[in-house]
Amino acid sequence: MQTWKLVKKELLKDKEVAREYERLKPRYELISQLIEIRTKKGMTQRELAQKIGTRQSAIARIESGNANLSFDFLQKLTAALGSKLIVQIK
Repeated sequence: MQTWKLVKKELLKDKEVAREYERLKPRYELISQLIEIRTKKGMTQRELAQKIGTRQSAIARIESGNANLSFDFLQKLTAALGSKLIVQIK
């Protein structure tokens, strides 16, 4: 049985797949951070949604990568998590 690391390594040999992976990487790193912070704080998606005045399904879409977040909504989300949004351009 192959592990994810081996499958990923094989997939990334394809230049087009590697390019798309790199393009999407920041999005999924941000999503991972949001999920990690929410779960460390012991919050459910529903609790976070109520705190910012939206529905649980909106949080689920965000966490699954099926939503385009505005900067303002991202600031509201991180504030509700007791976190600070830091943006860098390198």
